[in-house]
Amino acid sequence: MIPSPVPAHILSMRILPNADPALLRQLDLRAGDRSLGLLTADCDDVAYAALDEATKKADVHVAYARSMYAGAANASTRLAGEFLGILSGPDPEQVRSGLLAAAHYVHKQAHFYTACEDGSVVYFAHCIARTGSYLSRQAGVPEGTAMAYLIAPPLEAAVGLDAALKTSGTTLRVFYGPPTETNFGGGLLTGEQSACRSACEAFAQAVCSIAHQPIPSELQESEA
Repeated sequence: MIPSPVPAHILSMRILPNADPALLRQLDLRAGDRSLGLLTADCDDVAYAALDEATKKADVHVAYARSMYAGAANASTRLAGEFLGILSGPDPEQVRSGLLAAAHYVHKQAHFYTACEDGSVVYFAHCIARTGSYLSRQAGVPEGTAMAYLIAPPLEAAVGLDAALKTSGTTLRVFYGPPTETNFGGGLLTGEQSACRSACEAFAQAVCSIAHQPIPSELQESEA
């Protein structure tokens, strides 16, 4: 089986050209940022990567980024999805550029993939050639570092991370212990770009192997 991409979607976006100071005080802002760009999406990990991309394409900062509990299929309203992200910038035009860059990334450049024919198991194995300010800050690495962003259901994520680390020579910088808000798990790995690609491939192969055979033959109970 060839894994198929699972499209992600931006559900809503707005710009606040001059946000109220009371709201600004609740966010992680840079000095001088007064404009905000808000977005929701139906896939949190794709959106996190997209916000990082926005920091490379515009003078924006990730002021807020959180996943919604239980995932998009259990969203509380039509436009809530499973993620809220807020970009801050010095003016509305920079924020607009950041939002458009994030939306393009969500729709065209980053995807979850199916691990089995019926799509009941999915994973995110995404190689970022050069991190922006957001994911660099999350992982504690310099901007421009190559990164493997790896996410899957809980057991698949643990086995996949083990395979990725053993195969690629990358370093685990962030571990997302399951259950996350969306009941998945995974991590952020860094290293040479070729190593990060190898980590993504090993992770994907491990997840697909489990989806194909959840319980290996040596652990199946005998009928005798």
